[in-house]
Amino acid sequence: MEEGVEQMIKSIIDWLIYEILKMPHGSLFSEAVDFFLYDTIKIFLLLIVIIFIVSIIRTFFSPEKTRAILSQKKTYMGNVLASVLGIVTPFCSCSAVPLFLGFV
Repeated sequence: MEEGVEQMIKSIIDWLIYEILKMPHGSLFSEAVDFFLYDTIKIFLLLIVIIFIVSIIRTFFSPEKTRAILSQKKTYMGNVLASVLGIVTPFCSCSAVPLFLGFV
């Protein structure tokens, strides 16, 4: 993520916690809330970007096309290629489960 976007998110979270909610600077609770909100928003943004990119890639590689490519390979080479394909797939049910069901 770009440094400018991270700084903008951090500024908004700090404004929310310290100006709107009036939490004291330096307390453990306010630092914990700051950390939680900042990382939660950052993770959601990264997930959105990753799922978007994988969705675009999946439009070009249907399960049938992938199955056809992997079935032409020898047993061990097909397993290695399927493992590599599993590495680049996000660990969520929106993409991993349909691909797995397509392979089965």
